[in-house]
Amino acid sequence: MTSVRGQVFKLYFRLRNSRLPLDRPIPDQRETLDRRGARLLPMAGGMVAAKVNAYGVQSEWIDEQNTRSDRAFLYLHGGGHFIGSCESHRGFASQIARASRSRLLLPEYRLAPESPFPAGLMDARATYRFLLAQGYPPERIIVGGESSGGGLTLALLQTLRDEGMPMPAGAVLLSAWTDLLGTGESVSSRAKQDPWLRPAGIKIVADRYRGGTPTSHPLVSPLYGDLRGFPPLLIHVGDDEILLDDSTRLASKAAAAGVETTLKIWPGLWHAFHAFYPWVPEARQAHREIGEWVKLKTDTTAEKAQRREKAPKDDSISRSAHRLGRASLGGAIEPAMAPADASGGLAGQTNQAQLGELAANR
Repeated sequence: MTSVRGQVFKLYFRLRNSRLPLDRPIPDQRETLDRRGARLLPMAGGMVAAKVNAYGVQSEWIDEQNTRSDRAFLYLHGGGHFIGSCESHRGFASQIARASRSRLLLPEYRLAPESPFPAGLMDARATYRFLLAQGYPPERIIVGGESSGGGLTLALLQTLRDEGMPMPAGAVLLSAWTDLLGTGESVSSRAKQDPWLRPAGIKIVADRYRGGTPTSHPLVSPLYGDLRGFPPLLIHVGDDEILLDDSTRLASKAAAAGVETTLKIWPGLWHAFHAFYPWVPEARQAHREIGEWVKLKTDTTAEKAQRREKAPKDDSISRSAHRLGRASLGGAIEPAMAPADASGGLAGQTNQAQLGELAANR
């Protein structure tokens, strides 16, 4: 059951976003997202950010203060390929870094429409090569992102495989935008439930990104790509988002290609709900599950042995997650229940001004 806080946010955003125009000036949207991300999404405790030039791509290292993890996470931010930056996503990314005990690299890849496809993909490729050059072995690297950043992650995996480069240990895909054609049944069936995205916006944003490339190109819409040879995938998606089928179809296709695939559908939640961690308890729970999955995929043999000794008998993600490769599809993609707000209600007063700031950018 969705927490009370989650239900309140969903109702508020549905009412607010339905009145926002889809054609707002891009500079205004960028400034708004950066300002509100920096103000409303705090850094995880003890985490710091430092600027770095990653093979020509301005980026930030995010890590625990006075430490340097030997596990790296390349995080590609979302924003429809036309908004988003370190400023907007630094706090959110720091939560993922802390949960996974990783040194996270957050690149400011080039954005459309000034730099349409494949500019962002080339920057993602450069930052992955940068991690390898820094001495991170591929078995200690995770790549991932939310929304368009999830789609970019899949395009990066195709590129690395086709170029014969070493693949990372896994990929984390959060509400990934994989089908820029918008052909999923959920685009219409979830339109009334989705408080965040509207079907009419899909083509607008897709045309902005693809430039002159067909929307069905597998590096633009990774759902249509060849997924063979991919590393393990962790897929999270909200049950009330119009892009639900972008994830469920990806999961079934990946499993059919022999890819180890873990899918979790979060009941009652919306697109990229993970970014609402200051207010929504399911987001914080999702961060913890991402962290556990990342550690399982990147731990050394000695670290895995230590984790087995410390972990409770019933706390194994391998027993609780949906593994499509080992189960029938019908049973695997049934929604997994996220825990309700333990408080039974709002933990403190919801700040209406902050709600308005979050909603106004969409």
